[in-house]
Amino acid sequence: MSPTQSVVGRPATNRRVLIGSLSGSAIEWFDFFLYATAAALIFDKQFFPNDDPVISLMLSYLTLSLTFFIRPFGGIVFSHIGDRIGRKKTLVITLSLMGGATVAIGLLPNYDQVGMLAPLLLILCRVIQGLAIGGEWGGALLLAYEYAPKERRGFFGSVPQTGITIGMLLSTIAFGLVSMLPNDAFEAWGWRIPFIASIILVFVGLWIRKGLAETPAFREAKESGNVAKLPIKDTLRDHWRSVLVAVGAKVVETAPFYIFATFVVSYATGTLDIQQSVVLNAVSAGAFVSTIVILLMGRLSDTLGRTKVYLSGAVIIAAVSVPFFMLLDLQMNWAVYVAVVLALGVAWPPVTATLGTLTSEIFTTRVRYTGVTLGYQIGAALAGGTAPLLATWLLARFDGAWWPIATYLVILAVISFTAVAVSGSVVRKETAAIARREGINENEVMS
Repeated sequence: MSPTQSVVGRPATNRRVLIGSLSGSAIEWFDFFLYATAAALIFDKQFFPNDDPVISLMLSYLTLSLTFFIRPFGGIVFSHIGDRIGRKKTLVITLSLMGGATVAIGLLPNYDQVGMLAPLLLILCRVIQGLAIGGEWGGALLLAYEYAPKERRGFFGSVPQTGITIGMLLSTIAFGLVSMLPNDAFEAWGWRIPFIASIILVFVGLWIRKGLAETPAFREAKESGNVAKLPIKDTLRDHWRSVLVAVGAKVVETAPFYIFATFVVSYATGTLDIQQSVVLNAVSAGAFVSTIVILLMGRLSDTLGRTKVYLSGAVIIAAVSVPFFMLLDLQMNWAVYVAVVLALGVAWPPVTATLGTLTSEIFTTRVRYTGVTLGYQIGAALAGGTAPLLATWLLARFDGAWWPIATYLVILAVISFTAVAVSGSVVRKETAAIARREGINENEVMS
């Protein structure tokens, strides 16, 4: 056993790795979801005032979706660094960028103060956030995955995924607290507090990650000289089919999430006239339940297999799409809680818990950071950032009817189900091609 392999499985090492992976992931997603929540509640008034509130809200959501198209570029840049220099150094850079941009948003002047400069500065900060989150996810995932004992990779891979819901939970709680302020105070300065205060969490995350070593898999690749000179080139040459599988797997994980957790806030408070505090509390409850279920699904995938758990999740998401809106339309507080917890806390976790590990297993170590990041961020760009914007447009286009949105979610579930169902044959085909070109045994390709 090599020195790099010997650290794998040590309880103390595992704890440090999981805490380091989770902490940074949670902090970055906290910053990310602060923006998403603010886009639904306040940015339309602060940065995009218009006589038509629908246009203001869509412009606000447009800045949310715009940076999803920036994320693949951040993914390419930082995954190149991650596959060439290392996972750890990349994670420090992305967390620092994310934190700096988030604090800057909290200090920005609004439209009434500086006119068009305000939304331009907001977009600039959002672009930086998009670049940072584009590289963060793959690094946090691989930090856990590449340290994990083989029989526990599903659970380890699910831990950084809980950073999404923990970050969302923290951001929702933060906005829930400041929204208790008088409306004038909230709009004037209250909404800024969570953004500025996030700097504390960033320093904590950097301190935790400082004590981590590089992953064993990357160190072995570096010691053997098996490090890609141009990871993006090798990824697209050897694994372009797997990238498409990863893109397809991502769409039903990302679009439903933003419908269930972000769009629901504006839909319930605007269209259905449900109290803002009720919706935010329901999202918080859904995020809390989801965090626990993600870990359970990750553990279950080590027993049943990643594919079975993922495909079951895709089917469940399709099945709850209609009941989700039917419950909301009852306009009763208990129904809002049931709808959000059912969708976000029960239907979504099987997919997100297995997504990272499932996609990591279809790429070789030398391009794994690039492969999983490229698939994840392209999928997010196509289906994630556009989801609230598209849902808002569909709602206006069909006179407040929700069935087109539910149909959209079902279509995405079918796409993802198909992509993951064929992933096994895709990996076999790519592995055989690499083995023939390199003149090695197929078993050596994915080692």
